[in-house]
Amino acid sequence: MQSYSILTLPRMITRPIKCLLKVSLVLMFLLFTAVSVQSSRVPSELERVLTNGKLTVLSRNGPTTYFRENNQYTGFEYELAKRFADFLDVELDIKEVGDLGHIIDDVNTHTGDFAAAGLTVTDKRAQKVLFSTPYMQVTQQVIYRAGEAKPKSVEDLYNKRIMVISNSSHSETLRQLLRDHTEIFWGEKHDIDMGGLIEMVHTGKIDYTIVDSNAFEINQPLYPRAAVAFDLTEPQDLAWAFPKQVDTSLYEKAQDFFAQPDTQLAINESYYKFYGHLGEINAGGALLFSKRVKTRLPKWETKLKKAAEKYDLDWYLLAALSYQESHWNPRAKSRTGVRGFMMLTLSTAKEVGVKSRLNADQSIEGGAKYFKRLHKRLSSRITEPDRTWFALAAYNIGFGHLEDARILTEFKEGNPNKWEDVKKHLPLLAKRKYYKFTKYGYARGWEAVDYVQNIRNFHTILAWHDAERQRLNEIAETGNPAQDYAEFSPGVTEALIELDASSF
Repeated sequence: MQSYSILTLPRMITRPIKCLLKVSLVLMFLLFTAVSVQSSRVPSELERVLTNGKLTVLSRNGPTTYFRENNQYTGFEYELAKRFADFLDVELDIKEVGDLGHIIDDVNTHTGDFAAAGLTVTDKRAQKVLFSTPYMQVTQQVIYRAGEAKPKSVEDLYNKRIMVISNSSHSETLRQLLRDHTEIFWGEKHDIDMGGLIEMVHTGKIDYTIVDSNAFEINQPLYPRAAVAFDLTEPQDLAWAFPKQVDTSLYEKAQDFFAQPDTQLAINESYYKFYGHLGEINAGGALLFSKRVKTRLPKWETKLKKAAEKYDLDWYLLAALSYQESHWNPRAKSRTGVRGFMMLTLSTAKEVGVKSRLNADQSIEGGAKYFKRLHKRLSSRITEPDRTWFALAAYNIGFGHLEDARILTEFKEGNPNKWEDVKKHLPLLAKRKYYKFTKYGYARGWEAVDYVQNIRNFHTILAWHDAERQRLNEIAETGNPAQDYAEFSPGVTEALIELDASSF
């Protein structure tokens, strides 16, 4: 039998304890290492966006991408990107890139999460970025000046003054054509948009340009002398551009977004909203107005008069304004999402205390209140009747855009307090060489000019007819009423003749 001394026993007891401690320390080290590795792991692109709660999108301010209207952002690309941000449950942040040629490169420098700028999918670009599922197709079109010889083929472009956007899909197309058509010459500008190129054709500064079909469609009202000569390409895809990198988590989420059934419906709705709508009513619609004066206005006349009296407004003006907005239809809805009799945005409705935009009484009250606020907000240097025309323009285009136009007017040595001067410069808000310097960016300024003129025409018809009804009846009996309408436009004259023997 083996015996142990008193000194030996502690060693026998402590040896297992020491082993256990070593094992415990090793396990703790491994656990700590695992936790450290996990905590130091770089989050994926998708995780980063979700954690930050913000999706940053690179784009160009303009009519086919994003712009401000009714004091809020809108535009085809904006709405689609906003839906994706909502899909991720994060906020949308738009970061403008002025030079189209920089957008593709900026995507890979992480200036933004991806680019949504009406980018055409090309082989050259696809070498640098990942393109999402396409959401629209456009055709590259040759634009010429109506009245000049219309080019019918590529050969007709030889030795002509042609201008396109630098680093665009259009310049790529021209470079491909140059292989077989060595007599094509062109210039490239980086600080211009397709609207600006169309304007150059319209004014005769260049012979031809190449733009996308959607850009021509949306700019055509502003440049009526520009026309499509022929399609230069087959339909081409537009898509979002994502970084070409190992981490494709955000790109894959976007692909999931485009695969959703609701997304395609939203794309179709946005396309109709921005490209498929009919033109706004102009003075030529005065005859239709006269008919609706008889059939629709009687139902709303008392309510309009009551609201006008409350806010010290001309009821004819309020009636004309509401007709321009909704045709006196309390359930009207525009392509920009404003609704109701006075076509208020959600933010404006909230501002003036309207709980239901489809409630005609609330809408009339709210619209009158909002117009009066705009009227009061204008500079004290603006006097009547210009003050009323400015307030109408602000109701349509937004106060911020109106102020941009006034600043442009002053810069162009016009009078920023006179409507006749400012209305000449409002259309400049649709031209990149001007709107890129403004606070609120692109706006369809020419629409605001037409809007004010329409309301003035409708107001004239109402006021003239009501005040001069008896005299007009007497003139009508002579069989020659037109002589007394000489001061009016043809459309207004037709409406007055239509109404001259009626009452409302």
